[in-house]
Amino acid sequence: MSHRANRVGEQMKKELSEIIGRKIKDPRIGFVTVTDVQVTGDLQQAKVYISVLGDDEQKENTLKGLAKAKGFIRTELGQRIRLRKTPEIIFEFDETIGYGNRINSILHQLQNEEKPNETENETE
Repeated sequence: MSHRANRVGEQMKKELSEIIGRKIKDPRIGFVTVTDVQVTGDLQQAKVYISVLGDDEQKENTLKGLAKAKGFIRTELGQRIRLRKTPEIIFEFDETIGYGNRINSILHQLQNEEKPNETENETE
């Protein structure tokens, strides 16, 4: 990704967080965090990675609400960021947080399994 695409992505991330958090009033949209924005080199498409607080049903409802508000979000974004053409927005869930939590819980589990063995060896 080019330097310009990175800059546009970072600016979009900031503006999208503001728009989603304060401008959209759809009750389906829960607590959303924009974790990353990947913009193509020609600035035609932007993948917006989001994380949603809640269960799977809440996540799906949020995605539906964001898809419904995509036109409004793109218009707002176009007014805030001066580009010749506002990139097409694609919303995707950021699975890295869940993946990281899973790894963390496995490491925690392994650490707890090792502790009883250490105390048994010390008493012998």
